[in-house]
Amino acid sequence: MTQKVGLLVGREWSFPPAFIDEVNGRSAGVVAEYVKLGGSRMDEPGEYAVIVDRISHEVPYYRSYLKAAVLEGTAVINNPFMWTADDKFFEAALATKLGVASPKTIVLPNKDYVPGIVHDESLRNLVFPLDWEALVDYVGLPCVLKDAHGGGWKEVHICHTMEELWRAYDQSGLLTMVLQEFIEWDHYVRCMCLGQEHILPMKYDPKARKYHVEHAHLSPELGTRVVGDALKLVQALGYDMNTVEFAVKDGVPYAIDFMNPAPDMDINSLTPHYFSWCVNHMADLVIDLAQNPRPQMADLRWSKLF
Repeated sequence: MTQKVGLLVGREWSFPPAFIDEVNGRSAGVVAEYVKLGGSRMDEPGEYAVIVDRISHEVPYYRSYLKAAVLEGTAVINNPFMWTADDKFFEAALATKLGVASPKTIVLPNKDYVPGIVHDESLRNLVFPLDWEALVDYVGLPCVLKDAHGGGWKEVHICHTMEELWRAYDQSGLLTMVLQEFIEWDHYVRCMCLGQEHILPMKYDPKARKYHVEHAHLSPELGTRVVGDALKLVQALGYDMNTVEFAVKDGVPYAIDFMNPAPDMDINSLTPHYFSWCVNHMADLVIDLAQNPRPQMADLRWSKLF
């Protein structure tokens, strides 16, 4: 019996067709196609053995559909229930609990709130004003202020003074921001992580947003630690598709950002070499999941009620 793999995508043009062609070209009894949705009914039988989700973080309807697909037995990459819990404060706390080096991080109250919030009634649990001196004493200067739920280097501010920090915070509006220790790195690594077992550590320049194809950019000892730490993080999160970023300072890899469950897989940014690795390993992953199901419902407490 032929198994179907569905792909949910946004504004990306190189990875989707290459991935679909790779899966379909293997003649493995698994076919891949773009998912088509036009209103989803509850109790709809699952059409796909596996769905690869690249866009539900920007299209809420897709996220609702994917949760129901898990209920019907579809394996979704990445699990939409875990993805919903994605935030940068949690990731820093998780890394610390796992023994992975991570910058000191604070989550801050919002600067602004929706109109229904009455400050002296709705926010009685909040301390006001914030003790900015104590917060900055903890993370140090310079520090990083960034959106706890953001990505793509949006709303990221490097603040060298209290004045710069206040100015950036005052412009954050309805966003929930985290304040983080700034790691003055001497080497930067972005790891592509697929299937919670395959780790590709790539040299990356976050300032130029550019990968460098240098296979020997890590010493054996540092490479072993980076790969081991990345595996710990993706296995704890249950992410089958993710990137984990490390800022290396004095030989210590600090996990900076590792909740990227729809990582950039464009050929123009990854380079053809790394792009080919991603396409092939993603095809391996979905074919294996289609042929050897690992139901995600088993990870959810309410599955025991069925």
